[in-house]
Amino acid sequence: MTQRPSTDNSQRMEKPESSMGGGSVVDLEDRDPNNLNQHLQVMWDDVIGEPDGIRSPECAWRLSGHCFRLSRGCCYVFLSVLVAPLAALCLGFTFACLAFEHIWCVAPCLRVWKITCAATRNFFTAFAQALVRPCADSIGYLFHNVRVFSQRLPDGPDRKDDILVV
Repeated sequence: MTQRPSTDNSQRMEKPESSMGGGSVVDLEDRDPNNLNQHLQVMWDDVIGEPDGIRSPECAWRLSGHCFRLSRGCCYVFLSVLVAPLAALCLGFTFACLAFEHIWCVAPCLRVWKITCAATRNFFTAFAQALVRPCADSIGYLFHNVRVFSQRLPDGPDRKDDILVV
């Protein structure tokens, strides 16, 4: 006796897991697990480099590096505290609107277009089968005995410079 597949809809209607994984704990160490910002190189050595031919004094180099790191860190913390929550709010709204637009506008319009194009494709297929194919078949039957032969002409001293050899 074979078992029939379950018709219970509760398995199909489950909420998908979040992209953060199974738990709700935020990883505070690895804040870019998907390497979204791998291209962003903002360390001192990635931004500033002196070639071999020209060097600043060592004290100026160290002071510049400390100033760079301190200003970058303070500015980033300041912007993160003040601007990041507002940016996150705006981005949340933006992605919600984008998802809504795709779910309720774009996908149905694409479905309508696909259905319309299928009807148009069927019309043009019937048109081609009814009118174009018989003409192409007739022309094919007309020229089916044509044979093309290719042969190499002998090379002669006067033929090497000739471009148009018939």
